[in-house]
Amino acid sequence: MKNIYRLLFLLLALPAANAQELTIPTFTQYLADNPFVISPAYAGIGDHVKIRINGLTQWVGVKDAPDMQSLAADMRISSNSGIGVFMYNDKNGNTRQYGGKFSFAHHLILDDYYEQYLSLGISYNLNQFKIDIENINTPDPSVTDNRYVVNHNFDISALYRIGRFYASFNANNVLNKNLDIFGINEPRKLRNYQVYTGYNFKNDGNIEVEPSAFVQYFEGDGRSTTDMNIKVRYLAGDDYYWAGISYRFLNDQMLDPVNVGPMVGLRKSNFYFAYSYQVTTNELLAYNSGTHMITLGLDIFQGISNCPCTNGAH
Repeated sequence: MKNIYRLLFLLLALPAANAQELTIPTFTQYLADNPFVISPAYAGIGDHVKIRINGLTQWVGVKDAPDMQSLAADMRISSNSGIGVFMYNDKNGNTRQYGGKFSFAHHLILDDYYEQYLSLGISYNLNQFKIDIENINTPDPSVTDNRYVVNHNFDISALYRIGRFYASFNANNVLNKNLDIFGINEPRKLRNYQVYTGYNFKNDGNIEVEPSAFVQYFEGDGRSTTDMNIKVRYLAGDDYYWAGISYRFLNDQMLDPVNVGPMVGLRKSNFYFAYSYQVTTNELLAYNSGTHMITLGLDIFQGISNCPCTNGAH
């Protein structure tokens, strides 16, 4: 085992070594009425500057378990265009990555009568992957400081809406990673593809029911997962309250979930709050109390657009 650690840290000590994956963990952040975090095509949809602060602690009870904080904000800059920014700090043991995504979206009317719209988005990604060695006892004296590398990439996306139906497609990290002779076993393709779709059913009263699905496919190793979600929302004037549940599984093991858990949230005036809890249904279940996520938000600076393509869902 010591030889394995010695080899690992020797590789980390080499200059220009690229071990990062440039993939930000996606749990249920997008269900906190903030799909912009997974698709830049949502930037600028809505009547406010939307701000969401998110804190996620995974596998509570496991030492050095993954932990992430993020800030997302988007706004409309013209009748049918929007911009957004997503900043994050993600830590997993002695590795961490932090950076941001800067997004632009343009929204088109395909059919005004049927409320049919097409949105196109792009994000520029800046990521720094870092290895902290302060808490690592390594036998290699050449490993004397932290190792990090800065990366650049892009996401592209498209969002189609008609009435209360929506579907988005995203291609993330479209550029291949640069490799050197010491990284021949690393995945070169960091691309992952995401589809997010759902429908908002509304009765004659104040109840909305919104089933949705979120599918991820990772090109580098062929992994794919699906989230099956359902939310029930109670409308109270300009405010609303909601509850839901999310069920995530590997696409070749549909009946064996990876995560499952409830969610609740509310919007009161311009303040937003949501909480999500997930149980990891594998061997780690015996050693942790689950994954907890809290989202706080503000919807401020209401604007008016003459383009219905930027109308929000609620």
